[in-house]
Amino acid sequence: MLNKKNIIISILAMFITAQIATADDVYPILTARHKNNINQEVQEKVDDTSSINLDNSEIIIPEEELAPVFKPYQPAKGEVVFSYTKNWINAIDPTAATNKVGGYLPGARGVNQLVIYTPNYGIRTNTNEFGAEAVVEDNTVTELSGADSFIPANGIVISGHGKAKNWINSSIKVGTKIYIDRDANLVYTYTTSESYIFESQKKVAEAEQMLEYYRTISPDYNWKVPYSYINDAKDYVRKARRNPEEVQRYSQLAIEASNDALKSVLPYKANELKGIWLRPTEKSETEIIATLNRLKNAGIDNIFLETYYHGKTIFPSATMEAYGFTPQNEQFQGFDPLAIWIREAHRRNMKVHTWFETFYAGVQNPKDYPQSILAMNPSWGNKMKKDINSVDPSKSTSEHNGYFLDPANPYVQDFLVKLASEIISTYKPDGINIDYIRYPNSVSANEATSWGYTDYARNDFKSIYGVDPANITKADSLWLDWCNYRREKVSDMVKKIGLLGRQTNTYISAVIFPDRLAALTNKQQDWKTWSTRGYLDGFTPLFLTCDSKTANKMMTDVIKAKSANTDFYAGLFVTFMGGSDEDLIRQIHEARKLNAKGVILFDYAHLNNKYINTLSTSVFSQHSPIKQGSQQITTAQPKFQPSAKRKGWWVFTKD
Repeated sequence: MLNKKNIIISILAMFITAQIATADDVYPILTARHKNNINQEVQEKVDDTSSINLDNSEIIIPEEELAPVFKPYQPAKGEVVFSYTKNWINAIDPTAATNKVGGYLPGARGVNQLVIYTPNYGIRTNTNEFGAEAVVEDNTVTELSGADSFIPANGIVISGHGKAKNWINSSIKVGTKIYIDRDANLVYTYTTSESYIFESQKKVAEAEQMLEYYRTISPDYNWKVPYSYINDAKDYVRKARRNPEEVQRYSQLAIEASNDALKSVLPYKANELKGIWLRPTEKSETEIIATLNRLKNAGIDNIFLETYYHGKTIFPSATMEAYGFTPQNEQFQGFDPLAIWIREAHRRNMKVHTWFETFYAGVQNPKDYPQSILAMNPSWGNKMKKDINSVDPSKSTSEHNGYFLDPANPYVQDFLVKLASEIISTYKPDGINIDYIRYPNSVSANEATSWGYTDYARNDFKSIYGVDPANITKADSLWLDWCNYRREKVSDMVKKIGLLGRQTNTYISAVIFPDRLAALTNKQQDWKTWSTRGYLDGFTPLFLTCDSKTANKMMTDVIKAKSANTDFYAGLFVTFMGGSDEDLIRQIHEARKLNAKGVILFDYAHLNNKYINTLSTSVFSQHSPIKQGSQQITTAQPKFQPSAKRKGWWVFTKD
């Protein structure tokens, strides 16, 4: 009969054996075992994903030059793997032909799809802002982004939407090791002890670089607070190296200290516009005042208030009523929110720019809303070439199935100028920010999905060139003339609004897409010409990424193309895309390095307390700890539980 001691020893031995076996079972890449059974294992353990459409023929990297990400990952000696996940790959380097599910969308990434982009795809992923992306160099995740990431020459970008986005956010961090198994159509992720150290070291180095930047440019810069956090972080990294059994805890503490350094390293800049785009939902003066106070406390001083959107105004409009359109957005009937916003903002020394969705008419089917703009004037609606024989305007499948107005139609332009003039004369805002000043997005190489084929535009173009644009293809010599015709119609609208601004001393800015080639070819938006001709005062480009390097590149491209007389404000999408508050700090820093006149956050609906706390700690706060030399972190730091890992054990978290 076994005594208690022997029983305990036997149980422990069985448990350790079970742990080792688990390592072999769930790590087909780390061992040669179970390789033949991988497809069966995939069916059991990988979440079901529809529309798998992998075209391995798209990958043309020679076998002898395979990037490390395509080679089975092998942990270094002493490296501990803490977690492991895997997921289906829907497509590699997708196109409209190879991935029809996402063919009509930017980057050809479909709904709920996980897509891999290699250097064979191009320079950037061209994806939209509704996903998540991980930039992988060699076999290590170096950046987490959101959209349109640069593809490294020595790696890939993992991109996901919907369910795949959620998987990326939950399974991948900076430092995670990646393996792409093209035979099994799988991506494997491994978070190891080296992952934690990689991330913590990267964070420390980043904070140091920022601190040195501000020490160099400003002799009065108080660097003591961030410097203290950096020293703490370095100490934690050393402890992580010396204590493998505590690597998670010490690395996490190092990351936290580095993040605190980032939050306190950027000083307040008095002459910098600190703005936010805001779609109003407030139904009373009390609610408007509460929102303004919240923004004021965050350090925001310019509000870009959505005033005309979805073909309706938030204020009771005499212009809309004169045309027979819905005179005011139904949710605001009974009071005038615009008047209150401007009055109360000015009382708080804040400015209001009316955000104006120029050619966008909303998602409502005109047939269901008899007083809508397109119900009253169907000929004002924009139309794709494939819908040329339809009496109804086209819906933009790549833009929320929304409807657009025809920039070529002079009646459309006259209406919009009158509406903008009413806003200026009645409310005297500090500026007008014109958005959707373009054609709808055209994502297909086929001209059948290009826009502008309205009766007015066709007849007008034919009167000039003698040819109906419906009979022109991209191979014809007149195609460029047709593109220039549409671009000039948009530019005419910008010119008219700009002239109105100069006549009334109202600041006019425009929302633009920073990729100039894509703006020209896909949206007929020739913003460089607007700048060189001096049509307006400033640009507010949309930087749809959480990655600071990508943001810097896009900012630089805009600055190089615009003229010196056009102000530049960086439109940051970090909050909308759910990026970290550190990501926000990084992008503000990049904008400052490039001498932007300010930053505008998109948008208020996603400005949670986490972001507000970070902004009010230093960068947007006139009373920041940078100036006071004190440590003001207004939220409690999270407490960390001791690691459950024991030295020499594999610890896994299954998908």
